[in-house]
Amino acid sequence: MQETILLLQDNASNAANVRELLAQSSGGSFVVEWLRSCAAGLERLNDRKKDGIAAILIHLLLPDGQQLEIFDRIFEAAPHTPILVLSSPEHEGIAEQAVQRGAQDYILNDQLDGRSLSKALRNMLERTANAEALFVEKERAQVTLNSIGDAVISTDVAGNVTYLNQVAEVMTGWSLTEAQGRPFSDVFRIANSANPDHVVNPMAAATQQNKIVGLTAGSILIRRDGRESHIEDSAAPIHDRKGHVTGAVMVFHDVTYAHAMTQRMSYLAHHDYLTDLPNRLLLNDRLAQAIAAARRCEQQLAVLFVDIDRFKHINDTLGHAIGDQLLRSVADRLVASVRGSDTVSRQGGDEFVVLLSSMARAEDAARSANKILTSLSLPQRVAEHDLQITISIGISVYPDDGTDAETLVKNADVAMLNAKDNGRNNYQFFKSDMNAHALERQSLESGLRHALAGREFLLYYQPKMDLETETITGAEALIRWAQAGSGIVLPEKFIPIAEQCGYIVPIGRWVLREACRQAKSWLDADLAPVPVAINVSAVELRSKGFVQGVHAILQETGLDPRYLEFELTETALMQDPNATTGVLSALKDIGVQLTLDDFGTGYSSLSYLKRFPIDSLKIDKSFVRGLCTNASDANIVSAVISMGKSFGIKVIAEGVETREQFIRLQAQQCAEGQGYYFNEPLTATEFAKLLGADLSTTVVA
Repeated sequence: MQETILLLQDNASNAANVRELLAQSSGGSFVVEWLRSCAAGLERLNDRKKDGIAAILIHLLLPDGQQLEIFDRIFEAAPHTPILVLSSPEHEGIAEQAVQRGAQDYILNDQLDGRSLSKALRNMLERTANAEALFVEKERAQVTLNSIGDAVISTDVAGNVTYLNQVAEVMTGWSLTEAQGRPFSDVFRIANSANPDHVVNPMAAATQQNKIVGLTAGSILIRRDGRESHIEDSAAPIHDRKGHVTGAVMVFHDVTYAHAMTQRMSYLAHHDYLTDLPNRLLLNDRLAQAIAAARRCEQQLAVLFVDIDRFKHINDTLGHAIGDQLLRSVADRLVASVRGSDTVSRQGGDEFVVLLSSMARAEDAARSANKILTSLSLPQRVAEHDLQITISIGISVYPDDGTDAETLVKNADVAMLNAKDNGRNNYQFFKSDMNAHALERQSLESGLRHALAGREFLLYYQPKMDLETETITGAEALIRWAQAGSGIVLPEKFIPIAEQCGYIVPIGRWVLREACRQAKSWLDADLAPVPVAINVSAVELRSKGFVQGVHAILQETGLDPRYLEFELTETALMQDPNATTGVLSALKDIGVQLTLDDFGTGYSSLSYLKRFPIDSLKIDKSFVRGLCTNASDANIVSAVISMGKSFGIKVIAEGVETREQFIRLQAQQCAEGQGYYFNEPLTATEFAKLLGADLSTTVVA
């Protein structure tokens, strides 16, 4: 196979001589391309369409440049092509400098003959081929060593580092450049987890013993920055051709992750994945230990069962991601509210259990419960939401309420349900009769599943009265449950359960549809046109598609929106003010009237009277009840009426039961009233009769 030699020579006679010498001595194995200038040579070297150049013969006395400048330009254009410099004796110094700059060799003109030229070329090409093969092999080894997942480090026989692959660089914190020539013990410090102060050197052992040395179990690599990682594998000696030890190599890998995973799996088996709190399994273990200790020391302990009120509504309206963040926030506050020796556990969902160990008396549990209630009543910033939640807490005490973990937790759960039934946002100690109450509650929960399908719900209507003219201005629709076999069940008994079990939204839709249908029926019968008011819970208000559902039912029943009124509690409005504002504005756009119910029992903030599009507000019946007997209640009622006038908001007094209350409210120019003084809640038929009667005479009588 012929190899192309590029000859750069300005003198034609000398060029011909070189061609002839190579032709005679090489047997035609070289093909010479002759060019007369550096520029022509560069053009040929850059021409990718022609065959490659195997070697370059160059006489540096070319017409288009200085000698070394010409060499540098050619070498830069073909740094991997061997170059042989042809030089006159008087320019031998220049030729030597060219060799220093990258030329393989040089030949003087007076020593030039076919044999020496051919031999120089062949030696140069052979060295280049060997160097290329060595480079390829070294590159292959380098790529291989950097591609494997294990770390590799080698030393010479003196114990100085000669090589690290990329994995070893990362694991040790030393780069190859920094580590080369340093003692192995400087770069690679190993300790044993059983004896961290005992540093071993497996490379020295492999070199001295001339055999493979495995790392001891529990070996820890101490990195350059002081961090530690668990490692496994072995060191082996390196031999030359004669079998002499020339160094050692160690292959190792990081097992920190596997070691951590083993510990993590053990941890996760006993901790909640979301909050990182102890789970049910670990709580039972700690509770069993605490019971044993309390029994020995004749002490008490308490179990607090904590449940977030209306948490399902938060998940349904804001999404599970927000719900999860809220659970983590609640967990943090619970932990901050108890002692370090106590245990806060997540049981699942929105349920937490707190173990108060080593308690001197039951009152200590009450103090802890109050502290928790206070902490969790403060607003919690979750994403862009300011969430205000309440919790219900049930408390059981060892040994009075149980002597084993299962009984104590179960009884605390029963007490928690009792706290919910008592209005939420409070704590209740377990009492033995609560079990009977829990069974009744389960019966109600089960019955609610069938109540809608079985058409067991009814609506009653209580009139709202103009206190000046004593005429009917509207009606509040009040739901009742005609439970089969149990008679009429009042809403305060089953609505909280419906909210907890997720039934409140379908029940609310039924109430809305039935009230709108009935109001339209009265209008069609040419009775006095009065709006009907419906109580809307926070869960309904922020349920998906609530506004669209209202609009659809109004269209379905044909009721003019001005005859529909929603009564909302302060708590419902303030759970998520930003979201609430949008919903209320959409309802106002439809034409629905909005009333703030139970005013004075919640936040009573003037700011949200300006922020929310409220049409009227109701003075809570607890203040109306004390209007004529309690100075504080009387002052509150007077202040609310004055405030309503200032804001241009209609004020309604609910719970009016006596003529004295009626006269006092009338004197203060309260716009409307509602209560048993005027009428108890009536069936639809009874209310229709009332709309057609002259109520002035009825009320005075």
